Amino acid sequence: MAAPAQPKKIVAPTVSQINAEFVTQLACKYWAPHIKKKSPFDIKVIEDIYEKEIVKSRFAIRKIMLLEFSQYLENYLWMNYSPEVSSKAYLMSICCMVNEKFRENVPAWETFKKKPDHFPFFFKCILKAALAETDGEFSLHEQTVLLLFLDHCFNSLEVDLIRSQVQQLISLPMWMGLQPARLELELKKTPKLRKFWNLIKKNDEKMDPEAREQAYQERRFLSQLIQKFISVLKSVPLSEPVTMDKVHYCERFIELMIDLEALLPTRRWFNTILDDSHLLVHCSLSNLVHREEDGHLFSQLLDMLKFYTGFEINDQTGNALTENEMTTIHYDRITSLQRAAFAHFPELYDFALSNVAEVDTRESLVKYFGHLSSNTLHQVASYLCLLPTLPKTEDTTFDKEFLLELLVSRHERRISQIQQLNQMPLYPTEKIIWDENIVPTEYYSGEGCLALPKLNLQFLTLHDYLLRNFNLFRLESTYEIRQDIEDSVSRMKPWQSEYGGVVFGGWARMAQPIVAFTVVEVAKPNIGENWPTRVRADVTINLNVRDHIKDEWEGLRKHDVCFLITVRPTKPYGTKFDRRRPFIEQVGLVYVRGCEIQGMLDDKGRVIEDGPEPRPNLRGESRTFRVFLDPNQYQQDMTNTIQNGAEDVYDTFNIIMRRKPKENNFKAVLETIRNLMNTDCVVPAWLHDIILGYGDPSSAHYSKMPNQIATLDFNDTFLSIEHLKNSFPGHNVKVTVDDPALQIPPFRITFPVRSGKGKKRKEVDGEDEDTEEAKTLIVEPHVIPNRGPYPYNQPKRNTIQFTHTQIEAIRAGMQPGLTMVVGPPGTGKTDVAVQIISNIYHNFPEQRTLIVTHSNQALNQLFEKIMALDIDERHLLRLGHGEEELETEKDFSRYGRVNYVLARRIELLEEVKRLQKSLGVPGDASYTCETAGYFFLYQVMSRWEEYISKVKNKSNASPDVTEVSTFFPFHEYFANAPQPIFKGRSYEEDMEIAEGCFRHIKKIFTQLEEFRASELLRSGLDRSKYLLVKEAKIIAMTCTHAALKRHDLVKLGFKYDNILMEEAAQILEIETFIPLLLQNPQDGFSRLKRWIMIGDHHQLPPVIKNMAFQKYSNMEQSLFTRFVRIGVPTVDLDAQGRARASLCNLYNWRYKKLGNLPHVQLLPEFSTANAGLLYDFQLINVEDFQGVGESEPNPYFYQNLGEAEYVVALFMYMCLLGYPADKISILTTYNGQKHLIRDIINRRCGSNPLIGRPNKVTTVDRFQGQQNDYILLSLVRTRAVGHLRDVRRLVVAMSRARLGLYIFARVSLFQNCFELTPAFSQLTARPLHLHIIPTEPFPTTRKNGERPSHEVQIIKNMPQMANFVYNMYMHLIQTTHHYHQTLLQLPPAMVEESEEVQSQETELETEEEGTPAQADIASLTDSSSSQDTFTSQPEAAPSPTETAPDQTGAGLRPEAIPAVSEAAAALEEPEAPPAEANSHRDATPAPEETK
Repeated sequence: MAAPAQPKKIVAPTVSQINAEFVTQLACKYWAPHIKKKSPFDIKVIEDIYEKEIVKSRFAIRKIMLLEFSQYLENYLWMNYSPEVSSKAYLMSICCMVNEKFRENVPAWETFKKKPDHFPFFFKCILKAALAETDGEFSLHEQTVLLLFLDHCFNSLEVDLIRSQVQQLISLPMWMGLQPARLELELKKTPKLRKFWNLIKKNDEKMDPEAREQAYQERRFLSQLIQKFISVLKSVPLSEPVTMDKVHYCERFIELMIDLEALLPTRRWFNTILDDSHLLVHCSLSNLVHREEDGHLFSQLLDMLKFYTGFEINDQTGNALTENEMTTIHYDRITSLQRAAFAHFPELYDFALSNVAEVDTRESLVKYFGHLSSNTLHQVASYLCLLPTLPKTEDTTFDKEFLLELLVSRHERRISQIQQLNQMPLYPTEKIIWDENIVPTEYYSGEGCLALPKLNLQFLTLHDYLLRNFNLFRLESTYEIRQDIEDSVSRMKPWQSEYGGVVFGGWARMAQPIVAFTVVEVAKPNIGENWPTRVRADVTINLNVRDHIKDEWEGLRKHDVCFLITVRPTKPYGTKFDRRRPFIEQVGLVYVRGCEIQGMLDDKGRVIEDGPEPRPNLRGESRTFRVFLDPNQYQQDMTNTIQNGAEDVYDTFNIIMRRKPKENNFKAVLETIRNLMNTDCVVPAWLHDIILGYGDPSSAHYSKMPNQIATLDFNDTFLSIEHLKNSFPGHNVKVTVDDPALQIPPFRITFPVRSGKGKKRKEVDGEDEDTEEAKTLIVEPHVIPNRGPYPYNQPKRNTIQFTHTQIEAIRAGMQPGLTMVVGPPGTGKTDVAVQIISNIYHNFPEQRTLIVTHSNQALNQLFEKIMALDIDERHLLRLGHGEEELETEKDFSRYGRVNYVLARRIELLEEVKRLQKSLGVPGDASYTCETAGYFFLYQVMSRWEEYISKVKNKSNASPDVTEVSTFFPFHEYFANAPQPIFKGRSYEEDMEIAEGCFRHIKKIFTQLEEFRASELLRSGLDRSKYLLVKEAKIIAMTCTHAALKRHDLVKLGFKYDNILMEEAAQILEIETFIPLLLQNPQDGFSRLKRWIMIGDHHQLPPVIKNMAFQKYSNMEQSLFTRFVRIGVPTVDLDAQGRARASLCNLYNWRYKKLGNLPHVQLLPEFSTANAGLLYDFQLINVEDFQGVGESEPNPYFYQNLGEAEYVVALFMYMCLLGYPADKISILTTYNGQKHLIRDIINRRCGSNPLIGRPNKVTTVDRFQGQQNDYILLSLVRTRAVGHLRDVRRLVVAMSRARLGLYIFARVSLFQNCFELTPAFSQLTARPLHLHIIPTEPFPTTRKNGERPSHEVQIIKNMPQMANFVYNMYMHLIQTTHHYHQTLLQLPPAMVEESEEVQSQETELETEEEGTPAQADIASLTDSSSSQDTFTSQPEAAPSPTETAPDQTGAGLRPEAIPAVSEAAAALEEPEAPPAEANSHRDATPAPEETK
């Protein structure tokens, strides 16, 4: 197998290159945003740029990147476009810019929306150009650019401007392009269409000739484009050289066809046109398909197109077709062919009279039709309306091969989609893993097209939806598997031995050589299948490795996935491995097959089962694992061996590789998706169309749901009646009680429910009354019944004063339907989620709610807040492995809950014993839950009923207060409650207390009744299943856990009514969908009532490691984001309480209207300035350090030493002033920089108690969902903006800080970026050098924005800051020594101390003179250059006298002083080795953020 050529990486131009470019000079003259005096518009500029820069460089991405980045489209091209100046160069320039925006994944249509007048004219010019002759004005390369532009248009139907233009190309009138007989046939099939067609004709007649001609042009556009493509395709020779322009044109054209077929609005009428043009037949017979190298991608794209043209869907209605309907369609086609044969072609009688199953295979069709002449075949096709009728005197112009293929491909039996899927192996093999068209390397640039499905806005059917996600999920995991295989196998260094075998020169932790491999079982196939039900094999390896690695191998659990690999190296012993060269040929990799562990075998050859029993100790190093092989793959391999004489793959394996368990769950998720496709997946009817992207996007909003609930109990949501009134602005609130003293929460609210029907019939005069009624809320305060006399009986209360938008989100979440809440940073998303859960729990006690989040951390935050509300903890359950991290003593995992139930049962039975004793009842009532139940029924209830009959007032007498207490039967039991139990103030109050006491007792027995099952079920597993299925009301898990365990949950009979998803915009589309289907439908209907999604699509999307899937396939689009794009109504939370108002301004422009909560202005922490720093946020410019800006030791592993050192120096400065280190986090946009900063922290201040470590040093992507008071951010890049150009990353970066944000970056690069302008224009308005106030202590009393009373110092660069921090540190050590002397007043110590201080003073003097003796910590550079830094920077080391020694220590926190003696001891020699620029040359980039 030939290894694919490595694609080239696009190197972004540096700032200096950008400035030197001809384009940049023009930009500065004509359109750059920062230039005030621009030259007037000149069409010649556009012509010149297009000819000299774009065409001359053959559309080089680098040139187009520069143009697009300089805002050429926004500020010059479209701004000045009009029909008068329109030219070829103008059109092409606009198309190039739009295509580049799509490639970079930035919004492309915004400019056009602002100035839409000339767009229709522009679009018509594009259509005309796309049909131009290839040898004419437009070259093939240019027409490929136009095809790509059209493809982007067809994929942007949600943009009104685009849709209005595109619609004319793909609506019913396009059927003008059909041949007349075919048109007649199609109209006959659907009588309703005939009516529409006649209407279209009538309208056409009314048009004036010019408009009609224009309309005809548009309608025939796609038909003509297909004909043009066919002529290009036919010009490709079979073996002579072919220009790649032709190949790329053909590939892009097929991509366009696939995209048109894969969307229902475009497919509806176009599919018939495509079928009528016989495009697929032309393609499959073309020379390009048979060219192995050039035609490989074209063939793969063609297979995708074949799949979509034959997709199981009714084009007109959009309904999915069942297997029976597909069979009927196939039978109709064959029988109509048989009828035509019987009536007109005597030579086909045999065919006409055969049964269908006998003649519908390819072989039999070729047998019957192969001997006919071309003319006869043409006549057969014309009878079926496939070709125009052949005049009797003429011969056909089509060749025989084409006519035969046309008839055969149309009538052969097809294997159904679901069968195809079930026969597909789930593990990738070597053929897929290293196929660049399907799994591109990390260097995918976004230029070419790929044979990958795309996730856009709409899908054809649920099957299509699941299938696209299935394929992408499979390939994304394949990419990760490839990285693991390449890493492990190259570490093992397979070389060829002298005798031609394999010898391993290295070792790998995750892979081992196989000693023996045997297939031990091939089970018989199920009826109707041709693959075995299971295939098992034994793999023996020799674990002569370190103990902890041996434990990892022995710890392989059931269902873990491993890979079996065959290598046959050709390189002799000792050959070096080069990571830059193709991997396969270096290691001689031949086969890769997946397998799933069943277990390890013991001495007797039996599988050791997972379980509580200790595992047996095995002797020796040899271990054998029993594994399951993929039966589909095994069947394919065996068939290949028998039929083609290929070698048996299963005799060749010599390496087994395992993967990290966390990254290895792909097979379980794929099986889940496949199972979903094999079951009738029942999505609730109210969600079905929205998930596919059709219909009214607001149809699932609660206001349109037929089962809307009028009265809801808001429980503890409102803090007062004022809070309630403020929460419904514009509504008229009517309270059912007039006494203000009784208007206290909890409240029940009755909303005016308006059914969606019958509005039109309302009389005009009744409308005012109607709107008045629609605005009236009826509020009824109610009292929660007394729960008992103990303090813990009091319900826990919500204390948050929700805003009116948060209340709207809570109200929507309580109503049935789909609720989407967009929660910008700091707007209380989690509080809203928890309140919704609590309210559903109290309003609908019989319903169960499923909580799904992206990360365990988010689940933990939710659970900690749920615990603070009035929810009985026996109803909470947490599934998955994250419960270990919960910061509560309580364990909410399945077994934790079982233990809780058992412990609680014992506690409650003790209470029953006490009650029994207090009532003086003999016997053992507290033996089991069952005996306790009888005791309640016969002893407790009888006493209560007797008591009630005594104290309930007789009809005539007024009730006596004392009776309530006198007759109360449970005084002795409640003796341990706060006394007196009865207040004696009024009969009603005391009666309520008595009933509360009885409720307390009754609750004990209801809980025991629920716990009875744990007495009957003996094993922990059964008890935990019972809890999951019956007891728990609120069940939480991560989306990954849901995908992995769906099969088990459905099998258990798991049921739920509501789903709440947190962090929904961070969850993959498919992982959001699977939780909807974790239960079996009841009578064919889903019982799901509510789906609440809370997220923020303006923050980062799900992590997709491969750029091609992320960008080309749009796999990073979450379901939440897609719903927002479709137009599903959202509740946008609009008040943040996290950050200072000034910091919020850096990101609030991205949201509709994001304001601040009052406390952000009022609380002292927000109004006080940041001590020692002049500004609360600042962008600090960092120039090259030692001539170097960014460096890239490994692909995408970016580092910037200057910024890293500067960030750490500022961190040390803040800590020395007295800032707590854990209130500061350091963030960066790349993994490489993160490792470099961690290195520097370890060397400078890691073990120093005076400074400490920051709370976190991590990447922006990893820190999403977290916050801290002060954030120091390094943007790393100096050549190109990189992935910060994704505004979502910018929003996350800007919104992590509460009180201070300090950004280190190359300002000249970032300020030019169009997408980042709103934030960077605010940042660059402040000085770009760091302004510090070294003498201001922490915490300060200065108000934010006030001029400081202390002197401000301006830091020009990193070396100056580093020296400054060093001096400050030394002064701090000195002043604390003096402090100790005065404190202790011990003469001998004073002598010693003064000596020490003297020695340090001399050190300081030498350092000032420029010798690098102690200066390493200050210079923070390469040791070789530390001297240059000092001598070349005279201002870099301010002398001790300048920095006011008496005040430097003033900011020291008192608690730090005892630690100073340690610090002095630890850092009397404050020498730390400098961090080299390449300190991480060998580090492998962790994949998640190496964008």
